[in-house]
Amino acid sequence: MRTQLMLLDRDPAVVALACRPVELVWRQDGRVVAHAPQLMARLQDGSGLLLDCAGCSGSSARLEERAWVVAAAAEAVGWSYRLAAPPDPVLVANVRWLAGYRHPRYAAGQWMPALVEVFSSPRPAVEAVRELGDPIAVWPAVFHALWSGVLRVRLDEPLHERAVVSVVWQEAGAA
Repeated sequence: MRTQLMLLDRDPAVVALACRPVELVWRQDGRVVAHAPQLMARLQDGSGLLLDCAGCSGSSARLEERAWVVAAAAEAVGWSYRLAAPPDPVLVANVRWLAGYRHPRYAAGQWMPALVEVFSSPRPAVEAVRELGDPIAVWPAVFHALWSGVLRVRLDEPLHERAVVSVVWQEAGAA
């Protein structure tokens, strides 16, 4: 659940998060069934996403049985529902690393214009960091910009100093 929470927190479409915000109660086969989805995300467009997290070994039969009811209830109010499988371990490792730099104290601040300029063309991170100055000061700003979505890197490959980084808006404008 912590990993899914980090992934949602990094998603620019997500504006708010809550844990177990609602409990659904219904009758099934003469018995009362209750389920509280693990997470809810409020999205920029005003809609919501309810999310349950499958365990490391996958979702249980009980959770899968309840998922269709939660999905129908979410749809009835204009939300969506997802039963999230465990994410790729490489993605998890990369997002955990970048999450360590999500605090505003790492924000690019003085580095932002230089970061945007130096990564205007995709290039290995270490080359740009060396060009900008003291790596001790620059790397945290790069990692924060990667976390916050100003810069982009492939997260499905191991993050390392030669990973190719670019400015997000440049790529979107070129497409």
